[in-house]
Amino acid sequence: ATVSEPAQKCCTEHIQPFLASILEELMGPVSSGFTEVRALFDKEVNEIIQDFQKTNDITKLKENVDQLMNLPFNSVKMEPCYLKVNLLQELLQDLKSRFKIYHIDFVIQRTQNFMQELMENAVYTFEQLFSPSRQADSAKVATSIEKVKLRVLK
Repeated sequence: ATVSEPAQKCCTEHIQPFLASILEELMGPVSSGFTEVRALFDKEVNEIIQDFQKTNDITKLKENVDQLMNLPFNSVKMEPCYLKVNLLQELLQDLKSRFKIYHIDFVIQRTQNFMQELMENAVYTFEQLFSPSRQADSAKVATSIEKVKLRVLK
């Protein structure tokens, strides 16, 4: 009872007025990181489509889709996505001093984990939706890949 009222007053006066601006500031790097994940997925699937259109090789297509399934675990390809979120390090330094926010690395790491999880979900969904189309006429496969990609991105 003795702590509740002063704590509530402190939050109301010194933290709550800044929450919207803090959230907006933090969402910039987070949004750009997730946008980068989306762009990477789009780029990788477009490469699969282009390769298939050149070769018409179903075996090579299967290999490319299998490689796509490993995309979330490919640190080299995912690195540009993760780097976007590293900008939080600078933004959170100011918040750390003003609001005593600690464990900045944890916030960044969790955000990067969510990005990897999003990519895992995207490639898994792609594989599940595309799997029945693999046996289709090779003329329709590229169109099918494009439709599945768009559905996943939606």
